[in-house]
This record gives sequence, C-alpha cells and structure tokens, in this order.
Amino acid sequence: MREDARRSRRAVLAAGSAGAAGLAAALAGCQVYGQGEDPPPAGPPAGDGDGAGTVLASTGDVAVGGGLVLADQLVVITQPAAGEFRGFSAVCTHLGCTVSAVTDGTINCPCHGSRFSIEDGSVVQPASGNPGQQQDPLPEVPITVTGESIELA
Repeated sequence: MREDARRSRRAVLAAGSAGAAGLAAALAGCQVYGQGEDPPPAGPPAGDGDGAGTVLASTGDVAVGGGLVLADQLVVITQPAAGEFRGFSAVCTHLGCTVSAVTDGTINCPCHGSRFSIEDGSVVQPASGNPGQQQDPLPEVPITVTGESIELA
C-alpha cells in the first residue's frame, strides 16, 4: 500500500506541476500596453491617402454635444458644438478595446472605464487599474465635411 501512496503523490505532484506550467505559459501571453514593446493599435491611418474621401456618416447622424462610434471603420465622430465636427480613433489607448458610446460629453470605453473628451480626445478619466493613471489621448482622425457628408480626409 505504501507503493500506491507514493504513486498517488507523484501523480498529484506531476499534475500540479503541469497545471502550474500551463498557467505560467498562459499568463506570459498577457500584456498591458505601455509595459511591453508593442503599442496599442493606432486605429485607421491618418492622412496617408488610404480611405480618403470615404463617406463615414451624415452630419444629421451626429448629435450636438455627442458623437457616433463607427466600430467597423474604427472612427468616432463628435460634434462638440453645432457645426463643429471632430474625428478620433475608436481604439482605446489603454488596452486597444474599441470604444462603445459617446455620452455626457465623453467618448467611453467599456473595457476599463476610460473616458475621453469629445472636443479634443484628451483623457477625462483614465482606465481603472491603469498603473500611474497615465494614458494617451485618442489620436485624431482627419475628417472633412462636404455638404451633409462627413468623410475621411
């Protein structure tokens, strides 16, 4: 019986070691942007000609004091004041999530609570748990308004 007990202990220890190794491997793949070498995705190219002239929305689609998230194009269009339109990347600068809504004068990320100004993309509220509470603003995406069409510049 003593031999069986040794085998059982060895089996448990071997399984525990394999499980711990698997957990360590899984955690090694996790990375917080800003703490490794790779920056978060930048969103759509700005000003390089790709997509320039692409109609994104109508001016009537963007509420004054609000905005419109175009997740497929990774662009947020805001209208801080009547007739004043701004474009920003829809990719949060914390971990690269796509922002989800524009409410109460901010562009909001659902992942960790980041909030950005609809006026200039600056950080109004950094992501919860963000080390040092430092976070980059949303990059501007150049847009033009032609008549009632909002287009990539």
